[in-house]
Amino acid sequence: MRPRLKIFTGEDEPQYEEPQVKIPLREFRQIMIDAARLDRTWLRDWDEDTVKVSADLYEILSACSNMRPGA
Repeated sequence: MRPRLKIFTGEDEPQYEEPQVKIPLREFRQIMIDAARLDRTWLRDWDEDTVKVSADLYEILSACSNMRPGA
């Protein structure tokens, strides 16, 4: 029996996923505050990336972004 040729479409390749690390929000918040305050260039490297947050945190962030200053 002749061997069959298989067309490579790339779908069989395992999808590479970035490693994930968990840190307390308190630590993350402090790093981001310092980076924004000091206008660190590296912070802009991730401007187009997305961040995964829980639904309840998203609700709070949405509410805060819609508040008027001084409210």
